[in-house]
Amino acid sequence: MAGTIQEIADRAGVSRGTVDRALNKRGRVKPEVAEKIEQIAKEMGYIPKRRKKELHIGVVTQLSGSSFMIQVNRGIQEAAAVLENRGIHLLLRECSSVNEEEQKKAIESLQKEGIDGLAIMPVDSDKIRVKLNELTEQKKIPVVTFNSDIVGTKRTCFIGLNNQKSGQAAAGLMGLMMQGHGKVLVITGYFSNSVSSRRVDGFVEEMKRQYPAMELVGVQSSFDHTEEVEKIIVQTMSVYPDLRGIFVASGGQAGVRQAFEKLNLKRRPYVIIYDLTPKNEAALLEDTVDFLIDQEGYEQGYQAPVILADMLEKGEMPEREYLYTEIKIKTKYNVGE
Repeated sequence: MAGTIQEIADRAGVSRGTVDRALNKRGRVKPEVAEKIEQIAKEMGYIPKRRKKELHIGVVTQLSGSSFMIQVNRGIQEAAAVLENRGIHLLLRECSSVNEEEQKKAIESLQKEGIDGLAIMPVDSDKIRVKLNELTEQKKIPVVTFNSDIVGTKRTCFIGLNNQKSGQAAAGLMGLMMQGHGKVLVITGYFSNSVSSRRVDGFVEEMKRQYPAMELVGVQSSFDHTEEVEKIIVQTMSVYPDLRGIFVASGGQAGVRQAFEKLNLKRRPYVIIYDLTPKNEAALLEDTVDFLIDQEGYEQGYQAPVILADMLEKGEMPEREYLYTEIKIKTKYNVGE
């Protein structure tokens, strides 16, 4: 009799999830462990189970024009290619904003196409909450959230950054650079976006706890627009020319450089931004910013539909409810790694 996933896991001394990732080439498995698992599977004559019908997985994103979506979309596209080889089709809906009506329509259009599962970057609103619970409870369509999460739903799991902790990490870095003293400006994207809001909450909380002598001069919304980030910095520094720190918790990071060029500063404030994009890498290398927090957007975009596919096709549930990506701190010295 051919071996099962559980039997392979028992023999290899690993979890079922590790076996699944190794056999399906989904990364995050040490090469020597993956090789051992593959050899055991071969010896035991493991044969993947085949489903009886074609599967369709819907994917809904938000802020499609934002720079952080570059890596997320790359992950989604590669997942689509891998799953297509398994006969599983991805149906993508890209929303341009953080708008509950736009997102609700995207979900409903996927429903009409007959999706079997949904991976979504949810807008945290009652309308989306009700819609997702309708899918999971009434339609029995599993939902996985990624990048952003939503409370009060029956979604299976969340894949993404622990945004509260990443904000705390940013506050720790800023406090060290500023030696615990001076004025700090925080720039967010949309106040309705739970991702950036949690980063800001974590930053402010940790700053007050660890560095009480640091002064928060404001939390302002840029709507992820470069020009707004530039405008906020220029206006703030006209009032507080001694500003020592800037934390940008969302998009529009190119506005930092534009502001500094306009102000023609002899010494710029310390700056921390998010998302590993070509422009942001250049900002690090050019000394426009000091630290960049990478949220592993590729992993988020890739893992969400693949986890759903494994649930639907193999009945394999994720190992944990919260599958946090690593908080990676980048500087000009390690940005190319």
